[in-house]
Amino acid sequence: MPKIEGFGLLTKFGGNELHNPLDIQDYGIRQIEDWFDSRNWEPFAFQRESWNHYANGLDGLVNAPTGSGKTYSLLVPALYGATLTSNKGIKVIWITPIRALAKEIKLSADRLIEGMGWDLICSIRTGDTSAADRKKFAKELPDMMITTPETIHVLLSQKEYRKYFKSLESVVVDEWHELLGSKRGVLMELALSHIKSLAPSLRIWGISATIGNLEQARDILLGADRSAHGVTVKAEHRKDIKVKSILPKSVDTMPWTGHLGIKLLEDLLPVIEKSRSVLIFTNTRSQCEIWYNRILEAAPELAGIIAMHHGSMSRDLRYWVEDALYDGRLKAVVCTSSLDLGVDFSPVETIVQIGGPKGVSRFIQRAGRSGHKPGASSEIYFLPTHSLELIEAAALRQAVKDEYHESREPFLLSFDVLVQYLLTRAVSEGFVANEILEEIRTTFCFSDINHEEWEWCLRFITQGGDALQAYPEYRKVEEIDGVYKVTGRAIAMRHRMSIGTIVGDSLLDVRYQRGSSIGNIEESFLSRLSPGEVFWFAGRCLELVRIEGMAAIVKNSSKPKGKIPVWSGGRFPLTSNMSDMLRMKLNEIAQGQIKDVELIRMQPLLDLQRERSAIPGKDELLVEYFESEEGYHLVVFPFEGRLVHEGMAGLVAWRIARESSISFSMAFNDYGFELLSDQPLEVNEDRIAEWLALENLLDDTTAGINESEMARRKFRDIAIISGLVFRGYPGVPVRQRHLQSNAGLIYNVFDQYEVHNLLYRQAHQEVLNQQLEMTRFRNAIWRMQNQRVLITHPPRPTPFAFPIMTDRMREKMSTESVEDMLNKLSLDYS
Repeated sequence: MPKIEGFGLLTKFGGNELHNPLDIQDYGIRQIEDWFDSRNWEPFAFQRESWNHYANGLDGLVNAPTGSGKTYSLLVPALYGATLTSNKGIKVIWITPIRALAKEIKLSADRLIEGMGWDLICSIRTGDTSAADRKKFAKELPDMMITTPETIHVLLSQKEYRKYFKSLESVVVDEWHELLGSKRGVLMELALSHIKSLAPSLRIWGISATIGNLEQARDILLGADRSAHGVTVKAEHRKDIKVKSILPKSVDTMPWTGHLGIKLLEDLLPVIEKSRSVLIFTNTRSQCEIWYNRILEAAPELAGIIAMHHGSMSRDLRYWVEDALYDGRLKAVVCTSSLDLGVDFSPVETIVQIGGPKGVSRFIQRAGRSGHKPGASSEIYFLPTHSLELIEAAALRQAVKDEYHESREPFLLSFDVLVQYLLTRAVSEGFVANEILEEIRTTFCFSDINHEEWEWCLRFITQGGDALQAYPEYRKVEEIDGVYKVTGRAIAMRHRMSIGTIVGDSLLDVRYQRGSSIGNIEESFLSRLSPGEVFWFAGRCLELVRIEGMAAIVKNSSKPKGKIPVWSGGRFPLTSNMSDMLRMKLNEIAQGQIKDVELIRMQPLLDLQRERSAIPGKDELLVEYFESEEGYHLVVFPFEGRLVHEGMAGLVAWRIARESSISFSMAFNDYGFELLSDQPLEVNEDRIAEWLALENLLDDTTAGINESEMARRKFRDIAIISGLVFRGYPGVPVRQRHLQSNAGLIYNVFDQYEVHNLLYRQAHQEVLNQQLEMTRFRNAIWRMQNQRVLITHPPRPTPFAFPIMTDRMREKMSTESVEDMLNKLSLDYS
């Protein structure tokens, strides 16, 4: 029987004396040993280390491969600690970024509670919790609550919120790497800054997959007041990940996005057939819908044992899929990132990734959904959607081998989230300015907030700021005897309904005439449909009957074809780590070191690229300039990701047009960008150096991309999060165009009369930091300045240029017409 050295059995660990070592009998470790043994489990060293640190009152972060027992590294000590107190109320809060993971954590917790015979209750409290269950929850608090960052803030907005936290002993933030680098992470930082004051003996722990800035991630979670004494518990064992590519039989046609993927469907079916259960990951919900339908068309025998899962489907449908997958009733599930994180579906043997995941960590996270148990290998198939993604496949395998993980960059001074948080505190018991500021400054996001910025935030919530102080609806908070409070019931109600930072398009509920809901689709898609038109959603062919308020009433249709919904926030950009690995593989190709099976298979396409142009080495920047019937094409290949390339295209176009009267059509993808004009250009090394110069980089880039208009669009989200505009009541939300219009009017006011407004400034800053990745952009320009410019004049478009050109064409034409044209072009260019 394995022996667990935990809970004070070790008075030393890693050479460090532990605080207040506890007696082994007091912590009942022998019973936990027996339970582990009954399940044929043997704990890893990192689990033992976590138990020791927790038992001795420390905070920290657990890092271990997917499926290696991270959950029990903290569930065991947190739940056992809950048995040692007679206090009534919540003792453990477990934060999860996705609702599907909440169910998995509850199953694990209930399994441990039942196995140990503990008298504990574990409950889920999320946005999916029914009104009846919420009332029951408030009356009978569980010992452990599994919830989301948004729900924590909803609880903090209640008048008697302290009752939820007065008995609290620990907060565990699961999948912290997923929250870090997002405004949801900022929500978590702010919540913890106050909860620590409500429960002084609180332990704070996080669970994270491997990221490049692991120590910083721990410090941000714990806050400035605790980070110095936090510990990082890191598993020493590595997850065995087998990466396989589904290779096309040939790559003798020009590559364009999406073209190859469906052609490989017949090669995907045997992978599904041989596996007990398969998760098929797509990068977007639209892809998810398309692939589900195509698989079912090609293999109708899968009907009833294949399903799909994405965030726009109704809760009941998602829960059914999760339960059926867990029970082994499903052969395959086509899904998105809704099943990315931490979910343990034991029957799953195989993972398929459709198209480039664009990030190493995301790929590893998805691979870990298979073999989700200690010691098991994970198997993931990569199915390229166009030929050049075969290079990404080879780069991914190398990155997995080298453990080349991305960092998650934290947000700084997100004033929209801070304003929302101040309102949350004001609608509950209210706050004292100096006290809450002291808490807020312990967070990483607001550690550098200065006096002027803080005073602006207080003026904003009490007066509406300088430009809006004449309008009563923006004077939401009153200062009464030094306490900032919301006294208006309507303001409090509207605020509680608006808590959160996930902002998308306005959603219409899709439901049958008899009333059952299927899910929700963005208004921008459904508004383009007329009654009688057919579309596919959640695996069903539906006919639109009518739009009734903010609901789309539908009925089933037997028509074979229909439109596929499109959601905003489409494609992932290539991460900097993936860009590095991609350029490394290109350098190997340039030097003739083709060893990867994917690169061997795409040899004909690489030969064609060399024949017409060149393949750049690590110290070379490839520029192609050629003429076609469309005009003159300037195509540059930095291989730095689509967001950076969008900025570069605008920069170069602006600098060229500033010297001569010329206009361009622009296109870009993860590999490069294209400028198309009807006039010839002088293209040489000196001109390229001028167009990509570092001087006046920020001013020229913002002018070239119309940064002001991008900031205007970005401001809509900031306005919603900060409460400047209201999204509406349940069942009667404000329509998308009205939200944009309302936010646009406020933006114009700030642009003319209050340019120092922090929310206005934040919109411009987010465009630079997030949409353009300005730091990465500047580094890329510097790298390109130090590369040898390789200018070629291909007689026809090259394999590298063709995908960029097709993206431009597809944005201007219908799906049918562009596919006919591209097939013709592909033959012409072969």
